[in-house]
Amino acid sequence: MPGGPAAVGDDAARGRRARHGVHRAHRAHLVHRAHSTYGEKSAWYLPLTLATDVLGPALPVLLVLRHFREPHPLACAVVAAAVWTSVRALRRRYAADVIGESRGVMAVLGDWLVLLGVLAVLRTAFGEIVAPAHALLGVTAAPLLTMADRTVTHRHLIADRRSAQAVRRVLVIGEPSSADHVVGHLAARTEHAYVVVGVVPVGGAGLACGAPVPARLGPLDPRRPAEDASVVLAAVAEVGAELVLMAPGPRLSAERLRRLSWALHDAGIPLAVLPGLVDVAVRRVQLDAPAGLAMLHIAPPARRGLQLALKGAFDRLGAAVGLLLLAPLFCAIAVAVRCTSPGPVFYRQTRFGRHGRPFTMWKFRTMVADADARKAELRAANENDGLMFKIRRDPRVTRVGRFLRRCSLDELPQLLNVLAGEMSLVGPRPPLPDEVAHYDEVELRRLSVKPGITGLWQVSGRSELSWDETLALDLRYVDNWSLIGDVDVMARTFRAVVDGRGAY
Repeated sequence: MPGGPAAVGDDAARGRRARHGVHRAHRAHLVHRAHSTYGEKSAWYLPLTLATDVLGPALPVLLVLRHFREPHPLACAVVAAAVWTSVRALRRRYAADVIGESRGVMAVLGDWLVLLGVLAVLRTAFGEIVAPAHALLGVTAAPLLTMADRTVTHRHLIADRRSAQAVRRVLVIGEPSSADHVVGHLAARTEHAYVVVGVVPVGGAGLACGAPVPARLGPLDPRRPAEDASVVLAAVAEVGAELVLMAPGPRLSAERLRRLSWALHDAGIPLAVLPGLVDVAVRRVQLDAPAGLAMLHIAPPARRGLQLALKGAFDRLGAAVGLLLLAPLFCAIAVAVRCTSPGPVFYRQTRFGRHGRPFTMWKFRTMVADADARKAELRAANENDGLMFKIRRDPRVTRVGRFLRRCSLDELPQLLNVLAGEMSLVGPRPPLPDEVAHYDEVELRRLSVKPGITGLWQVSGRSELSWDETLALDLRYVDNWSLIGDVDVMARTFRAVVDGRGAY
């Protein structure tokens, strides 16, 4: 029957094969793009950002103060623009290595708070010539326009990096197994500025990543310590590397790395050393050098204490306010669900929470009433490559349900779970029992914190993510969460909901 489960399964299988093929081809492209044309970030980023930061406070301040007949509107507008751009410049927002990069909503809000503080000091120093409410109203648009500008430039930058533009050419030095790991990890993501253009393996083993090998390092010869430096410098020149990335190991000892660093720095070539850690937030890392030995202190993830208590209070307060404000919307959605398909308004499902404790999660029903009974016949149509079950055009989804999913409105009843302390506003996706039954010890780490209504997976593509990508994002959150990070994720969630990418 056309459009039946078999047809859906065939389409899904073809889609999975196509996506996996594209993924392999894209990874190969990232590894082998040594001969691509590389360039700096687009020249219009800085002028656009400066124009936005000048006009963002200036025009609103001018219009607001003129509207309320405040004195010296033009002078106040000029001062607001000058202070805003000065604050941003002093905090390196216009630096070449920063502009276009994603720094989070909190960075812009932090700049804005500094702006308010400086303007308050100036207002006191020169006399209270403008009403505080009017002044605040005038500068409110500045961070909003700056965030919009940052979104435009960041999206353009990510698109450029997918086509090998605005990246730094990296030469990796390390034992073949370490080099393969580094190249594969960098090639799996395209949002960063590094692309591997060559590998100098230490030892005679082969490389699996397929990156160009301009040279090799053999065993260290104490009689010719400068030989390593000449080999590496020749490899740097051959591939045109802008950065050397070293992965220490038994054959790349501290003394050998030290001598190579001397040679590279004397030649004006930047050097970076990989400590072997993955997905550790910079704020958790502290550098120390006892007896001249470089040491990284890694702070443990926040699992108890004041920050966790504040997160719980913030969750419950946010859920209570949300339920109160959204009550009319809840009623409208309930009527729409009940009137367009037979069955209950809410869908209840057992999920696993923190430490593997089961709980009943609430959602607005978006599928036909017998959806769970029909899941087995659609198993072959699963488009996810891991433990989750997802179909882009799931035949069980109702028309109203498709709209609710597109706008993420079906998730709103989970505010009840947050109020009950079973979920958080931000956290990993809450897993099903049959998913948890197949978890290994790495995947079980997702259950170290409460699951969330939104999270890094929600703002990074949702159902379009592979299982490995979803797991990596969840583990990154579990180990690195913070209250400021949660606020940033919630702010990005609004943009993801409007975008609708991956919502099905």
